[in-house]
Amino acid sequence: MQIQDYIDHTILKATAEPSDIEKLCQEAINHKFKAICVNGCYTKLAKDRLKNSPVQLAVVIGFPLGAMSTAAKVFEAGDAIKDGADEIDMVINVGWLKSGQLELVKQEISKIKNAIGDKVLKVIIETCYLTQEEKRKACELAVEAKADYVKTSTGFGTGGATFEDVKLMKEVVGNKAKIKASGGVKDRVTALKYISLGVSRIGTSSGIAIATTK
Repeated sequence: MQIQDYIDHTILKATAEPSDIEKLCQEAINHKFKAICVNGCYTKLAKDRLKNSPVQLAVVIGFPLGAMSTAAKVFEAGDAIKDGADEIDMVINVGWLKSGQLELVKQEISKIKNAIGDKVLKVIIETCYLTQEEKRKACELAVEAKADYVKTSTGFGTGGATFEDVKLMKEVVGNKAKIKASGGVKDRVTALKYISLGVSRIGTSSGIAIATTK
């Protein structure tokens, strides 16, 4: 696989305008990235701009805090799929996890997975807020709830992906789920290191630099 096959070309900032989304889509097509990742309000626009291309469309849910009601997240996910999303990147309820309400966390992931059917579900565990044991538990719950991926970070927390977190996540999920590293991945050397550790996707706004640097 080429490095661009790992890249989710991403723009999630609050100030993103329609022109930014159109540019993102065209860049993804030009560089043959695996996917783009956008906020839900731009699902239809992005789907239209990506038509007749192999680039997948990922949409974030419960982003970036994960603290919305489960019903809101389930609706948001279903709405994104209806509007053309191929993949869903959801944020777990971090407060529930940290307070030991593990069954609620698992049920929420499961309900979202059920709502999107055979579409890809990536579960953002927001590692910067978690202890080592909480990271392990979050990954276990995602696997039990039949998620397709565990993902390190939103990029909006106090920290992003780390090699240590990816190693821990890989240890927990093995081959039962894939891993997406996101947050602070800005150069080719770092991206290749993550890939060597077993990452299947890299969420980044620096995809062009990663793909074109030798």
